[in-house]
Amino acid sequence: MTYPADLKYTKTHEYARVEGNIAYLGITHYAQDQLGDIVFVEAPEVGREFRAGEVFATVESVKAVSDCYCPVSGKVVKVNEKTADSPELLNQDPHGQGWICAVEMSDPSELDDLMDSETYEKHAAEGGGHH
Repeated sequence: MTYPADLKYTKTHEYARVEGNIAYLGITHYAQDQLGDIVFVEAPEVGREFRAGEVFATVESVKAVSDCYCPVSGKVVKVNEKTADSPELLNQDPHGQGWICAVEMSDPSELDDLMDSETYEKHAAEGGGHH
């Protein structure tokens, strides 16, 4: 599995896809693979503010319920309605259409603390710690 080079990754298997000052957040291929079939996504409401490291969403699979930790601080400006109706998008296209929400970053320098795709790929290959 290759992880897209234009994403930034967390040790807890979330990613941020940055477009200008907006970061699209989701879970990585590794995370969805560990979780199995995803049946429900609880996304945050537009307008909510999160700090990096706070739980911003919950993903439920047939195996487990998993918290998703915010890679960067910011305010939710958009929620992916598609994943509410079709949570399996997180399994099928986690780095693409299966994003969860988008935040307007309050401190883009936090991106420097995240992993690039190469570092993350090694992290995931080593078992990736605990989600």
